[in-house]
Amino acid sequence: ARPGPAATPEPKPTRREKPPSPARQQRERPWTERSMMAAAKALPSLVLVLLLAVASQEAAATITKRDFPPGFIFGTGSSAYQIEGAVAEDGRKPSIWDTFTHSGHSVDGATADVTADQYHKYKEDVKLLSDMGVDAYRFSIAWPRLIPDGRGAVNPKGLEYYNNLIDELLAHGIQPHVTIYHFDFPQALQDEYNGMLSRKFIDDYTAYAEVCFKNFGDRVKYWSTVNEPNIEPIGGYDQGILPPRRCSFPFGVLSCDNGNSTTEPYIVAHHLLLAHASAASLYKEKYQAKQGGNIGLTLLGWWYEPATQTPEDIAAAERMNDFHIGWYMHPLVHGDYPPVMRKNVGSRLPSFTDEELKRLLGSFDFVGFNHYIAVYVKADLSKLDDELRDYMGDAAVKYDMPFLKKNQLLFGLKSDFMTSTPWALKKMLEHLQLKYKNPIVMIHENGAASIADPSAGNAPDDEFRSQYLQDYIEATLESSRNGSNVQGYFVWSFLDVFEYLFGYRMGFGLYGVDFNSEERTRYQRHSAKWFTGFLRGGELRPVALPGQAYSQ
Repeated sequence: ARPGPAATPEPKPTRREKPPSPARQQRERPWTERSMMAAAKALPSLVLVLLLAVASQEAAATITKRDFPPGFIFGTGSSAYQIEGAVAEDGRKPSIWDTFTHSGHSVDGATADVTADQYHKYKEDVKLLSDMGVDAYRFSIAWPRLIPDGRGAVNPKGLEYYNNLIDELLAHGIQPHVTIYHFDFPQALQDEYNGMLSRKFIDDYTAYAEVCFKNFGDRVKYWSTVNEPNIEPIGGYDQGILPPRRCSFPFGVLSCDNGNSTTEPYIVAHHLLLAHASAASLYKEKYQAKQGGNIGLTLLGWWYEPATQTPEDIAAAERMNDFHIGWYMHPLVHGDYPPVMRKNVGSRLPSFTDEELKRLLGSFDFVGFNHYIAVYVKADLSKLDDELRDYMGDAAVKYDMPFLKKNQLLFGLKSDFMTSTPWALKKMLEHLQLKYKNPIVMIHENGAASIADPSAGNAPDDEFRSQYLQDYIEATLESSRNGSNVQGYFVWSFLDVFEYLFGYRMGFGLYGVDFNSEERTRYQRHSAKWFTGFLRGGELRPVALPGQAYSQ
């Protein structure tokens, strides 16, 4: 889960109830065996037989991995800054996240200096992945580890580490799915030219991507160019809650020293889109035929739902999905930003040259989506009357995010801040089907967070997470059966890791990590055992409740 756009608080919809007890289900179920037998006296025997057959069939309905299309990929993932540690070892230099955390901007002053220490424990981790039975492991390459100054000399120790990790995965029959850029922008380039605000970033990123293709592409068959480029510009250049902490009054959630919240998010997003297109074009022209891989990008995929069924709120949800998903999908598929963005943002929204459009259109073999939640939105068209507007003002909506509270670094983190809404994943996949020509989709992140409880020790009990994952895996299969081109599902995350602003207060891991031990001991949770059973052919569950909500 990622911190997203701060918003004007609104009363959030009534939270769904937990699943009814078995006794209550028995009382309320319209056709139990008892009620059917009671009806037998009034029904012809043939009708009764049919009803019993239907009840028996429903009770026996289960889902296994074999029900997914051939070649469907199940995996789990992480990212370099969040899991590797060793931030000052073997030639690695700082990223903007190192600078950010060492300036005290994450919860508890936490850093990722050591985190889960996968840099030293990758063999142990690959063994755990192999034991789990995953098809693939999604990870990222740290730009400041591979090219410490952002451009120029390649770090041989960085090459060695990623070659070793890839080879270890393949030796255990696990596909490496690699993200080239996952938030850890080299501080050297940020200092030199203000990072992604400059078009110089596009050339430096493309050169870095080519180092990856050239050195790892013989073994890597799935590349994501950038991770969540539809959230980094907002957090880093509008609200100032993410590095490099640029924003302008009155839009910053936190105070910023410099920036322009009305223009910079759109410039940065534009450059990220062009960087993706540049790297993807290079790969397709120079490497794809001989290496046989696929390339795409990974977007944050929240689903925006109207808070009420008024025409205004329905339009607000559609508008927000255009601002969120369409910001990238519309140019990639249709050749320009969504019309509502062109209308509301006006001249602050950059344009594409003809040459850029040639590179951009169809510059992906798949699209990854990191999906966690549904967000309920209301219209606020009055924002369009403001002379100064940022991203949220241009979208003309308001919504309440339970874990985003203005002027609080912790953002109101609570144990019940995430609910299971698998219907939202189905709606998002249907949206991609209908509006964006049904692209190949990888669900690159989906998972449930728990809030760290030091008094609980290394508690392995996370059945709520197992239930959450079952909901979403079932929703993924239903979407596939309904025509979605979804071809992969990755649990976030493999281990508990450094969760950006939330530090170590929050964990998504199938495996927990004892961050108080020097050894960073891993321990298996219930969800890891459950996922292992499913991957080995076990049933998803005998009773499916896809519309219910589950929480810790």
